[in-house]
Amino acid sequence: MNKDLYEVLGLKKTASTAEIKSAYRKLARKYHPDLNKDDKTAAEKFKEISAAYDILSNEEKRKKYDNNEIDADGKPTGFGAGFNPNDYANYDFGGGNPFGGGFKSGGYGGAQGFDFSSIFGDDIFSQFTGGRGGFSAKRRALKGQDLSYSLKVNFLDAANGTEKALNLGGKTINVKIPAGTQDGQTLRLKGMGAEGLNGGENGDALINISVAEHPYFKSDGLNILLDLPISLKEALLGAKITVPTISGKVAIKVPPLASSGEKLRIRGKGIKSKNSVGDEIVNLQIIMPKNSSAEIDKLAENIENYSVRSF
Repeated sequence: MNKDLYEVLGLKKTASTAEIKSAYRKLARKYHPDLNKDDKTAAEKFKEISAAYDILSNEEKRKKYDNNEIDADGKPTGFGAGFNPNDYANYDFGGGNPFGGGFKSGGYGGAQGFDFSSIFGDDIFSQFTGGRGGFSAKRRALKGQDLSYSLKVNFLDAANGTEKALNLGGKTINVKIPAGTQDGQTLRLKGMGAEGLNGGENGDALINISVAEHPYFKSDGLNILLDLPISLKEALLGAKITVPTISGKVAIKVPPLASSGEKLRIRGKGIKSKNSVGDEIVNLQIIMPKNSSAEIDKLAENIENYSVRSF
């Protein structure tokens, strides 16, 4: 085998042991000869990935391979390596091969007795009996695969909670979006994934939520944040202003001599959960006039100077 073993498994050289095992599981499921009868290409591919896994799953062999002490076939490199072709007539994976049994490079007749559960968990091949090479296994119940879907909702729907229609494998269902759902959150629908095998339970549907940004609301836990622009006059004299909340508009009082950055709290106007409810936090932002005027200049001259800095 002249190919790079990491490329055979679709991995980078920095791959972890878990990543190597996961990559092998996927490829072995795809190319196993019992699932690809009379497909010579799949058979050769299975032999290739199994040989690659034999070396990369073994810490000592992998280290030697990375240090160029052995090649992709497991042969010692360098002068005087003493390679004997007959030593490689049979691959004996031993502890490295998750199947645990001997694998003959000339065919798959020695496949009987493999314990696929050591690599696949529940035996994915349990539905096959009397397979090629006499392979048979007990019929085990297998849970179906989890299936992933994406769903985009607007900010108010995510904050207040709603239901959205979603097509799951040709079936339209209403997905309940809980109040306070955050962007990037995943909802799990039990039993709505792929069907199980041999009486196994169905997999789950994983709904990945994407929450659209709102033009003026943001969320912080159960609290809703709102920046409120106010005029210089409103800041000096105070004012009663109607502001939006996620459940409708309410009137608030801006106190006289308000400052930018001062925060007002509207209790109970945030996100409602089962056990609590948040508030709306209003952040005041004083907006100065774009153009000066005689009145503004006179007002500024008559205001007594006061300290605003501590440095």
